[in-house]
Amino acid sequence: MGIGILLATKTLDVENFVKFSSLDVICFLVGMMTIVGMLKDVGFFNWIMMKLIRGAKGSATRFLTLLCVSSTLLACLVDEVTSIIFIAAIILEACDYFEVDPTPYIISSVLATNIGSSGTMLGNPIGILIGMRAGLTFESFIKWAFPVTMAALALTLLILRIWYRKDLLLLGAKMKEKLSSAAGTAGPGTAKIENKKDFKIGISIFVATILMIAFHHRIEVLCRFPQNTMLLAAPLIGAGVVMFWKAERARHYIEKDVDWWTLIFFMMLFAKAGTLRYTGVTDILANKIVAFSGSNITILIMIVLWISCFGSSILDNVVLVSAIIPVIQSFKAIGINVYPLWWALLFGGCFGGNITMVGSTANIVAIGMLEKQGRKQMKFFRWFRIGATVGVISTAVAGLLLLILFPFMPKH
Repeated sequence: MGIGILLATKTLDVENFVKFSSLDVICFLVGMMTIVGMLKDVGFFNWIMMKLIRGAKGSATRFLTLLCVSSTLLACLVDEVTSIIFIAAIILEACDYFEVDPTPYIISSVLATNIGSSGTMLGNPIGILIGMRAGLTFESFIKWAFPVTMAALALTLLILRIWYRKDLLLLGAKMKEKLSSAAGTAGPGTAKIENKKDFKIGISIFVATILMIAFHHRIEVLCRFPQNTMLLAAPLIGAGVVMFWKAERARHYIEKDVDWWTLIFFMMLFAKAGTLRYTGVTDILANKIVAFSGSNITILIMIVLWISCFGSSILDNVVLVSAIIPVIQSFKAIGINVYPLWWALLFGGCFGGNITMVGSTANIVAIGMLEKQGRKQMKFFRWFRIGATVGVISTAVAGLLLLILFPFMPKH
């Protein structure tokens, strides 16, 4: 309806609607969602479950650590929603087996997932959007974002171990009791990969796709491709290989595993955000912010970081980031070095999602699974107390590290 009104009132024309719809981002997500659908089929996420349960070795603290690290790294490799669906399923199965409340571990895994979604451009739609609009490469994320993500995760783990120390003591006791009495019998993490050949082929396709994405900038320079050509081509090539290999499942991957509802929403949202810049609204806003800050880059970093942080706690971070991106582009047009501002937007958008129950799609998905399968109702303040603590502290750490790293960042 919004796009229809903008077109009918000549506020936006068809050419710019197509331009602002960010079809490059949409096609990237289609390719990755197809590959993730294949990974489900070949048992990749079941394999992670086996490794996680076995790796805990009866230690509740080790279980929490592995849970959070797995949530973070999996979010970096696939995306936050896919990651939390499978990690939450693992938690519910394990906690049901050990007869403990799954709520602390669901919350912990979501907090780690949202933090991990900032580590690479694959972890969150806002990472892909920022990367493509700012001209950032996968290597840029590894260099500037991933270390901050790991620092935030380490601090979050420390907070969680203190916050949930009583729950960990109970889980530890239950684990020792159950594992000693059920030695040699089936339990969580004892399932096997059904088709090892398909598993190996599927993992190979996934790894090859990730490597193409990781080195896309170098390939583009070597082959003299336009910027982001290989970044977009990599998931499409990977998805194409999957569909040739699993021809009987190809239609299912496209129809069921690609989230068209969300992607079409993104297209319309991106087009409306682009209209803000097209009509000059963001230029006016950018000039007012620059006048307020006196062009001080430290103040600008803090403004972008904390607006995106608190904004993401009450709004979907894609909505918020889509609106702020044109403002940062307007900063660039008036001569501001916006390179650190892109990272401030990324960290604020991802870390702020931890503050409330509705701050991120991953939060909503995990709570839905908890209430449906775990039959536990999430109270707002039970989430908010730990979510706000982790969200604010991790954002403050990200801001501090950005100020330290800024002198070493390239001009952009």
